[in-house]
Amino acid sequence: MNTEIFGHTPDGEAVHRITISGGGLTANVLTWGAVIQDLRLKGHDHPLVLGYQDFADYPAHSPYMGATVGRSINRIRDGELVIDGQTFELQRNFHGVHNIHGGDHGAGRRVWNVVAVGPDYVTLTIMLGDGEMGFPGNLTITCTYMLESKGTLVVRLDAVTDKPTICNLAHHSYFNLDDGGLTDALDHQVKIGADAYLSVNSDLLPDGRVIPVAGTTHDFREYRTIRREENGKQIVYDNNFCVASQRHPLQWVASAKGAKSGVELNVLTTEPGVQLYAGNTLGGRPPLGLTGQTYGNYAGFCFETQNWPDSTHFPYFPQAILRPGQGYSHLTHYAFKKNKT
Repeated sequence: MNTEIFGHTPDGEAVHRITISGGGLTANVLTWGAVIQDLRLKGHDHPLVLGYQDFADYPAHSPYMGATVGRSINRIRDGELVIDGQTFELQRNFHGVHNIHGGDHGAGRRVWNVVAVGPDYVTLTIMLGDGEMGFPGNLTITCTYMLESKGTLVVRLDAVTDKPTICNLAHHSYFNLDDGGLTDALDHQVKIGADAYLSVNSDLLPDGRVIPVAGTTHDFREYRTIRREENGKQIVYDNNFCVASQRHPLQWVASAKGAKSGVELNVLTTEPGVQLYAGNTLGGRPPLGLTGQTYGNYAGFCFETQNWPDSTHFPYFPQAILRPGQGYSHLTHYAFKKNKT
């Protein structure tokens, strides 16, 4: 475990990078966004996640790469949040119409405070203020990363509030299990334990339909590649897969296998949904990645464990309202192993 200054925000605030190791994994964690900047598995020559070499590229260009996103992951329709009959007007930072990922100054784009650190873990915290970007309530979030036996990255997210608010947090690493993003991840094999997914409109917001995956291009109940074309174009995968109707004890929800590396990822979570985002808009960003080159489209994919997005607009979705006296507790395990090829 070691700590160093990795850079400074545009306002001059120091950003630290903390290195932890355990269970065959080594992770670099940034205090900005509670970002996992780099993650390595013993015996595998490449990073497991996408990240940038220089801190300045994160606030300037990062699509929430490796971040802890909140206070609400994903999109909120029309930037409107209704709680107990009261409407809150949120920052509309997605197409100028909707809110995405808790706003431009949400948890994934702010400096966190370090609470505790050890050789194989780090705990960080942040308070998102009442009224910031339109959200009600002072929301205090704690994120713990721990590297456990058998190549497991444990992500624990806890939160409390002093007013009713929305709380739907998620970890947002982009994974490439082959070569760290030198080539695309479309030929990774993916499996998701969901019989249904949320249909979305042209702005990628849920349209209210819960669609059975059977017979669709979104059927990942058995291993298959992300690569799937329709009318000569790759299918855009940026949907919530409905693994349960409510938060539940830790259980398996998704897996992925590199196309050529023998590296396998298994995801277990307490959350009722997992967003598969295949990274179709990653290309064209100028920063150098951990591989020493710029990332192209589909260089990595995300498994974002979450409550179903935009749930306040659909009362039959699992809801994400957190109230004073309640505790939000979200646990996800990302377990990596390298098989013989």
